Amino acid sequence: MSDTPPPVLPPVPTPRQTRSGCLTALMVMFGIIMLLPGLCALLFGGISISEGGKIDSDIAPLVFLGLVVGIGGVVLIWAAIKGRKAPADPGTQP
Repeated sequence: MSDTPPPVLPPVPTPRQTRSGCLTALMVMFGIIMLLPGLCALLFGGISISEGGKIDSDIAPLVFLGLVVGIGGVVLIWAAIKGRKAPADPGTQP
């Protein structure tokens, strides 16, 4: 008989926790809804700047709030597409 060692197999990947498709779809839908105030803020802020050269003090907080909500929508869509990484199980680490 020969004394050759058996071939080494690659490690089996562990299954990752995945988010359900329904939750991802809901996150994308709410993210798109949150983009609308950001679009309106850009529109009204741009119109205000083009007419007077500066944003009026009564509309500035609303433009800022709309931009923040719009950025939140972008982050929500990005998080839905990117997914989350499951924490490493201490028992499977070498």
